Amino acid sequence: MCGIIGYSGSRSATRVVLESLERLEYRGYDSAGLAVLEQDSPETLTIVKSHGKVQELTAALDLRGMPTGHTAIGHTRWATHGRPSVENAHPHQDCTGTISVIHNGIIENFRDLRIELAAKGHTFVSDTDSEVLTHLIEDAYTGHATLADAVRKALLRVEGAYAIVVVSAREPDTLVGARLNAPLVLGRGEDEVIISSDITALLPYTTSVVILGDGELVEVHGADYVVRTIATNSPATPEMVEVTWDAEQVQRGGYPHFMLKEIFEQPEALRNALRERVQHDGTIVLQDMPARLMDLEHPISEVIIVACGSALYAGMMARYALEQHTRIPVRIEVASEFRYYHGPVGPDTVVLAVSQSGETADTLAAVLEAHRCSATVVAITNVVGSAIARAADGAIMMQAGPEIGVAATKTFITQEACGLLFGLWLARERGEIAPETAQEWGRKLLAVPDAIEKVLDVEPQIVMLAKELAHVQSALYIARGMDVLLALEGALKLKEVSYIHAEAYPAGELKHGPIALLSADVPIIAIAAQKATYAKMVSNIQEVVARDAPVIAVIPEDMEDVPGVSDTSIIRFPAVDAFLAPLVAVVPLQLLAYHLAVERGCNVDQPRNLAKSVTVE
Repeated sequence: MCGIIGYSGSRSATRVVLESLERLEYRGYDSAGLAVLEQDSPETLTIVKSHGKVQELTAALDLRGMPTGHTAIGHTRWATHGRPSVENAHPHQDCTGTISVIHNGIIENFRDLRIELAAKGHTFVSDTDSEVLTHLIEDAYTGHATLADAVRKALLRVEGAYAIVVVSAREPDTLVGARLNAPLVLGRGEDEVIISSDITALLPYTTSVVILGDGELVEVHGADYVVRTIATNSPATPEMVEVTWDAEQVQRGGYPHFMLKEIFEQPEALRNALRERVQHDGTIVLQDMPARLMDLEHPISEVIIVACGSALYAGMMARYALEQHTRIPVRIEVASEFRYYHGPVGPDTVVLAVSQSGETADTLAAVLEAHRCSATVVAITNVVGSAIARAADGAIMMQAGPEIGVAATKTFITQEACGLLFGLWLARERGEIAPETAQEWGRKLLAVPDAIEKVLDVEPQIVMLAKELAHVQSALYIARGMDVLLALEGALKLKEVSYIHAEAYPAGELKHGPIALLSADVPIIAIAAQKATYAKMVSNIQEVVARDAPVIAVIPEDMEDVPGVSDTSIIRFPAVDAFLAPLVAVVPLQLLAYHLAVERGCNVDQPRNLAKSVTVE
């Protein structure tokens, strides 16, 4: 959700924080602020906040004069407790003006803590849950206690999720960060340390990243740091990774929006996802999978796929692969509901958790619940060292590179691919399909990136369709079989970026209610990528045409035209095996959502009310 940055080093801390906050804007936010320890007067803590974008914060700083100093923290807030306002923006201060805190997450017991602190005489100026942290730290920051001591003592009283960074005018060269169920990473450059909620903010300064573990606290002094556990105050050895992304990858590179850039990056993203997993002869290789999956003496009774949003629909691809090839029953569960009701789960259950960020709070909660029930957990995620990757028994990294646009595009395709690989690999390992059959599927997968490159050529046709449909307020997506996951994802994309109301249905359900909505102002996007159901889909499309609703048909190149639908409204994609068609056919749906959003003047990369990484439940 929110963006966090803390800096200690030789550069202008204000400049580093502002530039880093700009790189974190894609996460979604409604206010911004920073706190700087002044260079000429280190006991002075300067805090500047704005309601709105980072540019407004920069303008406010330009008006008052940029604070000078080498230690600072900054934050972009996505409102949870309290409306977007300057008062509710971070950083928050204690009563003495000495301590400043930025926080991502939710303090679940903040009401009780606030009542207690107010009774002690603490004054609150915001409606946020986060502000209690500043006063808890203030209470503990007495005598010979260091800032790290006070932060640790305060966090022992907190229930919920947090990633925080704290500064104090009493220790002007110190940063303290801590995390629990929310991401926080540290980068060490030359004579500097940067703490952030997101690796992308670190890339201009370093690719050497320290992944803080849950329940860990880091104390930074200048360019040095030490990590300890919050619970016992004992030394901790956090995971260190070398990031292969570079700063150039998180720039638009000449594209008008990150979303369009990332749509066009999909062929290479898919090649990266397949690299080293699918050898030239088609052999599928997955490293570091749990031994339990290959234990043929103990059957797997069920696979449960848990995810949210686009990842949930990508998980459906894994379901088809698993059920078709392993013959193991598969359930799809919305991650936010799994912890409250999940049916029978035990040692013979495998849970596949899908999350781009690896920090999705609902999916992480589902993983922890699965472990409580003794299930084996495999994660599909894009971020090495993320909470879900660490909590799982095995992980398949998507290798998609950074995705800055809020709406998932290349990460959706790589999630689909990784789910397919998992299903094929598991079927081969458990003897349900022959190695030669798995190899054949692997070879087919290796050809898909070229098909995606070809389908990108339909963009000019989609631009024209978007101009014609930009006025509509509702749309329906229909499909059959595996294509239903594309209908769901296409409708979600349209809602996310263009704010057009959209729903998705199996095409056979159209006449069981939704057909009442059809009119000249409600277009139908019909996806017919499966040859086995093509004739039925054509019949469903005829029902729509007969009611004068406009139709956009998405079909393979080798299928015949759809009666009643003009050539300009038929979007064709390269013919691939029907089982792999969702990897290719989703691209026109992404382009349609993108260009409709552009035509309607929407903020494509930062849709209203949305955040890239949803780290609160």
